[in-house]
Amino acid sequence: MPVSSRRLATAVGLGLLATGCTLDPTDSAHSAGPVVLGFINGGTTSFHTCLQTAVTKTTSNNLAKVRTADSHGSKSAELRNVRDMIVHKVDAIILLSVDASALDADIAAAHKAKIPITLIAVTPSDDSKILGAVISDLPGIGKLDAQWVDDDAAGKPVKAGVISGDGSTSSNLMVDGFTKNLAANVQVVGEERGMFDRATAKAAATKLIQAHPDLQYAFVANEDMAFGVRQAFDAAGAHSVKIVTVNGTDQGLAALKDGKFSATVSNSVQDLGELAVTHTLALLRGEEKDKIEHINAHLVTKANADTAPLYCDAEG
Repeated sequence: MPVSSRRLATAVGLGLLATGCTLDPTDSAHSAGPVVLGFINGGTTSFHTCLQTAVTKTTSNNLAKVRTADSHGSKSAELRNVRDMIVHKVDAIILLSVDASALDADIAAAHKAKIPITLIAVTPSDDSKILGAVISDLPGIGKLDAQWVDDDAAGKPVKAGVISGDGSTSSNLMVDGFTKNLAANVQVVGEERGMFDRATAKAAATKLIQAHPDLQYAFVANEDMAFGVRQAFDAAGAHSVKIVTVNGTDQGLAALKDGKFSATVSNSVQDLGELAVTHTLALLRGEEKDKIEHINAHLVTKANADTAPLYCDAEG
């Protein structure tokens, strides 16, 4: 199992755990007691499950409480969840939005109710009405995979395909980061949508390799899909197509070691969930001035797979 290269800890968490004191909300409009965070998740994939586990565990470790909700990929459900958190008078909302186009309504509702809101993965163009945000450099993730392809192709004319996610803002940013940073010798010949689902991605990859049997590289927007893509390519006899992908899960790292994947980008959901909570608590207490925090991404290959950051705390 990969060993985490770092563990996020803030003065908030360490101070509370050392003293045994609860973190009380500073807004007198709320009842006395520990801070209650409202976490709104965007779906139920392994990513979302790991994120909720990290948020829940980190909240507990900081002697706060959490109320959770799931939008199941629906923008209308997301807004209902925001309004429900307002009704329950949480001290702050942590939101993983299903799509950036839903944010204006979410932020407006929280702002009107004077409930601070922290965003995960995306930020609005105007951040004046949010408490903060914790984001991954999604274009940068795609760029890291593009750089690996560029280096491996070494200037030779090659063809690459893309298996994207579900058309969401996050998926599009990663794909753009890949396609827009490829060298001129790398031609993107096709893109299919995998919907962040292994079976769907497998079918998409079958279509892609049938249309382009001379494909040499494929960017796949997460590792779960990449396993389906590998199966499709191998079934078509395209064993030599090199797959670059995203996440850094235990299974993904094992696939690097046995040659199923050529590269992945570690994008630790464990770190993302931890930082979403500790950053929110620090901002509520006025102990942090910067609204936006970033999670680092790292290119991982067979050579450095053993030192990749922990993707998900399987023990919860």
